Amino acid sequence: MKKLLLLAVLTLVTMSCDPDDSNEPAVYNMEGKWLSASNLSNTMYIFENGVRYTYYCTDGLSCLAQYDSFEAADGNHIPGTNDYTFENGILTIDLNFGNELVAPVTFECDGDKVYVGTTPNGFYLYRLGANCN
Repeated sequence: MKKLLLLAVLTLVTMSCDPDDSNEPAVYNMEGKWLSASNLSNTMYIFENGVRYTYYCTDGLSCLAQYDSFEAADGNHIPGTNDYTFENGILTIDLNFGNELVAPVTFECDGDKVYVGTTPNGFYLYRLGANCN
């Protein structure tokens, strides 16, 4: 009887535990609001549903509050948009008129910082609100 009770308890304990996914690599995406260069950037991009919207701000520190309030396709972005895809770590942005940006993407800082391209011609984007050094 004790063995049966012990078996029942062990079964319940192992069934209630989540599988260990710590060996699985993190999967990040480009969807969301991204600042170019730093939190004091005058340029923000929103990547949403395959479209990149571009926003500019010249008010310094108040830009962050403005950027936080902006939503994709809200009319605050510059005229025109760019279609994009992000597949297998490659970002492809249609820059229009036959021009494309095709670049590998490397995520850092738990997905809040991304290096687009290769050295020396790459650039960083920071997710809005990220706390990356």
